[in-house]
Amino acid sequence: MLGAIGLDETQESTYRALVAVGAAEVSDLAHRLALPEPDTERALRRLEQQGLAAQSSAHTGRWVAAPPGVALGALLTQQRHELEQAELAAALLAEEFRADAAEPAVHDLVEVVTGASAVAHRFHQLQLGATSEVCVLVTGKPVAVSGSENNSEEQVATRGVSYRAVLEREALALPSGMLELSAALSRGEQCRVVDRVPTKLVVADAALAMVPLTGRGAEPAALVVHASGLLESLMGLFEAVWREAMPLRLGGRGLPEEVSAGPDATDLEILSLLLAGLTDASVAKQLDLGLRTVQRRVKGLMELAGVSTRLQLGWHAYERGWVARTPQA
Repeated sequence: MLGAIGLDETQESTYRALVAVGAAEVSDLAHRLALPEPDTERALRRLEQQGLAAQSSAHTGRWVAAPPGVALGALLTQQRHELEQAELAAALLAEEFRADAAEPAVHDLVEVVTGASAVAHRFHQLQLGATSEVCVLVTGKPVAVSGSENNSEEQVATRGVSYRAVLEREALALPSGMLELSAALSRGEQCRVVDRVPTKLVVADAALAMVPLTGRGAEPAALVVHASGLLESLMGLFEAVWREAMPLRLGGRGLPEEVSAGPDATDLEILSLLLAGLTDASVAKQLDLGLRTVQRRVKGLMELAGVSTRLQLGWHAYERGWVARTPQA
């Protein structure tokens, strides 16, 4: 917990132990921490440099802890000051970069990132830098970053950045596909599904995009595209796929109040997945239901809608607002 102010685990444990006892000799602390005495003494010397510990003037060989409220407060104040200075430096560099890039050369509009680690890092960096919206096309075969590894998505969504994602139907069949989809919907993200997306794609704030550069079997690589006509084309591609994709709802999220007396949450999950093109058997597997249960609920939906075919049920679902193709505001 104190790593932010420059302490490693051994130093933090040493300080906590010293605070607990008030004062102690190196040998006593080493025994308490189950550490060699040289390691304990090195940790104490580091704490001394940080102003968190001092050698007792009354008892040679004994160490005393500095009051946490005062000592840690001073370090935190210093850390805040350093962060403010770093933030100022970053702002100045960004301004300098914008000035230099006012007339960017063609080769500055794109950058090539090679290697799985580098691609994953740039992918997370692009999302974390977003301030308004992230748009994503997701295929069923992740190359450098899987859905479960994309922890940036949750961090960005909690900052109020909106997400729009179009998933290839194959992605829903992955072992963690439905769990990741449910988590995304619970964060207020808008998700849709199509048979196949033309390419993997992520666009941040309509200002920076990332697309794969290599095919199967080659070392992962990606193209990062800055503001340009190419970026506008990629954003246009996303919007075209988004318009044709089927909205996904799980657990009845996003439904208007007037339909709450109709289908329950499970009914709407089934309906959403069926309209997305999954078979009864696939729906049953994804929702951990029996095939007969799915079929019984579909029959119940048809009776509720007063229709005799599944095609009619789909039209009725749109009419009643159980599902919708129009983007939500």
